[in-house]
Amino acid sequence: MCEECGCENANNSQPVKREIIIEENVLAKNDNIAAGIRDELAARKALMINMLSSPGSGKTTLLEKSLPKIMNEYSLAVIEGDVQTRYDAERLRKLNIPVSQLNTGGACHLDAQSVKNMLANKPFDSSDIIIIENVGNLVCPSAFDLGEDAKVVSISVTEGDDKPEKYPAAFASASLMLITKTDLLPYVQFDVERCKEGAWQIHPGLPVITLSSVTGEGVDEWIKWLLHALDHKKGHTHTH
Repeated sequence: MCEECGCENANNSQPVKREIIIEENVLAKNDNIAAGIRDELAARKALMINMLSSPGSGKTTLLEKSLPKIMNEYSLAVIEGDVQTRYDAERLRKLNIPVSQLNTGGACHLDAQSVKNMLANKPFDSSDIIIIENVGNLVCPSAFDLGEDAKVVSISVTEGDDKPEKYPAAFASASLMLITKTDLLPYVQFDVERCKEGAWQIHPGLPVITLSSVTGEGVDEWIKWLLHALDHKKGHTHTH
C-alpha cells in the first residue's frame, strides 16, 4: 500500500481515481466553510475581496497607496497570505491598518478554514472591508473559495500579456482584472489590448483597470470600484 495516498497499488489506475476523490472531498469541505463565511459577512454587510496574482505583481504596493485614502471613513483589515516571511504584512502595518499574517508553510493557497479562524478575531469581526492578499500564484488559489464577495486578479506588465490565456481559471472567476505597473510599459513588450482581449475571451465583459502605483494612474478608479462593491453589499449607493 502506498503510504502517501493509501492506494493499494501505485502501478495501476486506482491511485488516479483516489486522488480525484480526495481532491473533490477537500474542495467540498472548503466550499461548505466558505458558504458559511459568505452568510456571516452578508448578515453584517461587510465586504471581503480576494486578491490573486503571480508573485511581484504589486498587490502590496497598491494597498499601500490606496487604503490610506479611505481608512478614515471605513473600518479596514487585511489578511496577508504568504508561503513564508512577514515582510508584506509589516509594510501594511506601518499604515496603522489591522493586518494579520497567514503563512502557509509551503502550501500554494489559502483555504476557507484559515480565513474563518481569522474572521472570528478583532478587528476582523467588525470591519467594513476585508482584503485578502492571497499567496502569489495564479493556479491553486483560483480553485479555493474563501467566502469572498469578489476575486480581483492582477497582472503586471512585466509578466507578459498572455497570462489570461495561460491561467484561464483565475480570470473566469474574477470580478475585476488589474493591469499593474503601467509606468513600465515603455520598457517592456506588453500589449494591453491583447491582454484585455485574452481575458474577455475567457470572461466576456470582465472589468479592467490599468494602473500604476508609482504615477497614481488608475488608483482612484480602483478605489471607486472597491467602494461601489461595498455600497452594493450594504444595499445603497453613493457617489464617490
